[in-house]
Amino acid sequence: MIATPADTPATLVAKAATTTIPIVFEIGGDPVRAGLVASFNQPGGNVTGITLMNLELAGKLLGLLHELLPQAARFAVLVNPNNSTIAEATITDARAAAMSIGRQIEVLTASSNREIDMAFASLGPKQVDALLVNNDPFFNSRRAHLVTLATYHRLPTIYPYREMVEAGGLMSYGANLPDLVRQTGVYSGRILKGERPADLPVLRATKFELVINVQTAKTFGLVVPPTLLARADEVIE
Repeated sequence: MIATPADTPATLVAKAATTTIPIVFEIGGDPVRAGLVASFNQPGGNVTGITLMNLELAGKLLGLLHELLPQAARFAVLVNPNNSTIAEATITDARAAAMSIGRQIEVLTASSNREIDMAFASLGPKQVDALLVNNDPFFNSRRAHLVTLATYHRLPTIYPYREMVEAGGLMSYGANLPDLVRQTGVYSGRILKGERPADLPVLRATKFELVINVQTAKTFGLVVPPTLLARADEVIE
């Protein structure tokens, strides 16, 4: 059996390598659109797993930024072009959300440390008020870099992973990763006991959490609305 991390490209590689070895994935996007399974209820073949579906949360993240910064006129979204399925869906969702509140959205792309630096350097001339970092394993692995740049540029940023807020980021909203790992382990155990991936429906993340770092907010000179603090699952002082 193969268990893949929260990485759609890695899962696609595993699927291309075998049609017989069971594969359990944990990805951030839509597994049907990515070509991993035939459907959520009947995945078929040798692949099943859990999806964060965080790409559908771009509108939610933008809404949280808007609630924190109601006067902000221009937002940016940072995506990894090497993970095109998630990037394209996130851009579509973010643009629709920005249009619904009468705001503008800038799209930034980065797949290396140098490109992250370039993306942040471009924000000043674009007059961006706040940034949304897309759900992508690459960005999570560069969380210290992203948080450092956001702090240096004093750019309010929302992330998809709580780990980024624990590292000093401002705010995050996304699936509870320990719960996803638990669900992945349950499916792996069932398959090892003889069940077929084709018979196990793809699961969606059900636990989501809002985490706010008020110390970072103070550093940026921001006052977090009490209504937003009240909804937070965790407030880091």
